[in-house]
Amino acid sequence: MNEMSRPLVLVVEDEAPLVTLLRYNLEKQGFRVDEAGDGGEALAKITESPPDIVLLDWMLPTLSGIEICRQIRRRPATRNLPVIMLTARAEDQDAVRGLDTGADDYITKPFNTEALIARMRALLRRAGTVPTKNRLGFLDIDLDPATHRVMRNGRTLHLGPTEFRLLEFFLRHPKRVFSREDVLNAVWGRDIHVEPRTVDVHIRRLRKAINGPGETDLVRTVRAAGYALDAEAA
Repeated sequence: MNEMSRPLVLVVEDEAPLVTLLRYNLEKQGFRVDEAGDGGEALAKITESPPDIVLLDWMLPTLSGIEICRQIRRRPATRNLPVIMLTARAEDQDAVRGLDTGADDYITKPFNTEALIARMRALLRRAGTVPTKNRLGFLDIDLDPATHRVMRNGRTLHLGPTEFRLLEFFLRHPKRVFSREDVLNAVWGRDIHVEPRTVDVHIRRLRKAINGPGETDLVRTVRAAGYALDAEAA
């Protein structure tokens, strides 16, 4: 494999033993690894040499992982950069806060390295969806899988990789209701353990991304059933 074709991972972590462990395991699995020990260094590296994915510790000196994630999402050049948060905080509300900030996934310490790498690969696959010839559309939304461009009413929508994959899934099955488990299996994969609440967080983010002022909410919540892409959204 060409060196530059190997995915570049930026590990933002201040615990040196954990960085060493991650570097060893990631390089063994074919990743290139860069590292940053604090928020300022991380943002500088993301700007100078954008990685393919970021492993971001929640608790960092000078600047928290939450704030770094916010800044990544604010910048047009990095708003779609896949981010996995590494956290010792296992409470549901903290995990949801990390996702609400813009993280695509999270994993709690101590974690199984194989499970982390599986989540990374799944996220990278979603970020680089295999191009298809056909564009997808529903009412005033248009999605081009080849260019990863999404339009609504003539304006460009900015979606993170998970929201893009979620919308693509719904566009391939308009008006059909899917349970959270259906969505998890289709978008995250059956081999990845993700909490059902994660689906709710990403649905909220998808709604925020695709629905402008005065526009119909195209994501319908079906009580006790799941979600659908439908013009008759409640």
